[in-house]
Amino acid sequence: MNYPLLLLPALVGLSMLISSGNGKADADSSQSVLLVANKAEHTLGFVDPHAGKQFAVIEENGITGHEVMASPDGRTAYVPIYGDSGVGKPGTDGQNMIVVDIATRKVTGNVDFGHGVRPHCAVFGPKDGLLYVTTEIDKAIAVIDPHTLKIVGSIPTGQPESHMFAISPDGKRGYTSNVGPGSVSVLDLQSRKTITIIPVSAQVQRIAVSTDGSMVFTADQTKSQLAVIDTASNKVKTWVPLPAPGYGTAPTPDGRFLVVAVPAAHKVAIVDLSTMKVAHLIDVPAAPQESLVRPDGKVAYVSCDASHKIAAIRTSDWTVEKLIDAGAGADGLAWAARK
Repeated sequence: MNYPLLLLPALVGLSMLISSGNGKADADSSQSVLLVANKAEHTLGFVDPHAGKQFAVIEENGITGHEVMASPDGRTAYVPIYGDSGVGKPGTDGQNMIVVDIATRKVTGNVDFGHGVRPHCAVFGPKDGLLYVTTEIDKAIAVIDPHTLKIVGSIPTGQPESHMFAISPDGKRGYTSNVGPGSVSVLDLQSRKTITIIPVSAQVQRIAVSTDGSMVFTADQTKSQLAVIDTASNKVKTWVPLPAPGYGTAPTPDGRFLVVAVPAAHKVAIVDLSTMKVAHLIDVPAAPQESLVRPDGKVAYVSCDASHKIAAIRTSDWTVEKLIDAGAGADGLAWAARK
């Protein structure tokens, strides 16, 4: 059920912690933690990436978080509470984002957007330290000061269903995948305005920016292909054929490859960005969703929604190193490295 926002302070104190109960110690709080949004059970999961185990979850006290973002210092997690439906479908409109202390695994704060906006994807600006959150109903990106948890600005996207968001490495440009319109909005983060809207397909999903900022990737949902947008011209410059429609994407830190979840095929495609062709196809459990590459580039993590799993893929030979048990509807991923 959804809880009234007025009850959140009380619920914070009651935030439920569930340990694995296997008799082993929890992961040390000084170690890196992989976070996962278990959207079907309304929990945030904490994974020890070294042991390959989800060692705890906490209740989100809302329905439901699809994505999670970790602060640059690895101390805090942010989970927008989206609602009870898929993008563009009838359902509730979430209006808040919970803030979680990663070390204690407790809800410590809340951002109230004031009305139903379906907040979905949170991303930290790499230069300004601000937190940017997609707010679909408002056709905008909310700009939040993570220290005060105050909304300090808004950037229009010019399109409905601005679902996912990515920022260029220099922090100057933002890109939204607008699902139903099948477009990508290009945003000026400094002047907080829409630069242009790029038509891509009848429907798109997810978005990522190359490590050098020269390309943006979004997955066509009507055909088995990935759109590659040239950020200099703001136009689609090429298409990469896939075995089925793609979904979540993430580049490797060296800029050589792009990890692409391919849900219907139960595979992960590895695109060689020098040739713009699929170089490897990896079998994973059903319904891979989101892709995340570890900062050291050695492992790619892919959440597998229907399977309650996270596939840990070794990038040295592109093989599945381990399968990690997660919660129902495992989707959004974030890496928290405490500094």
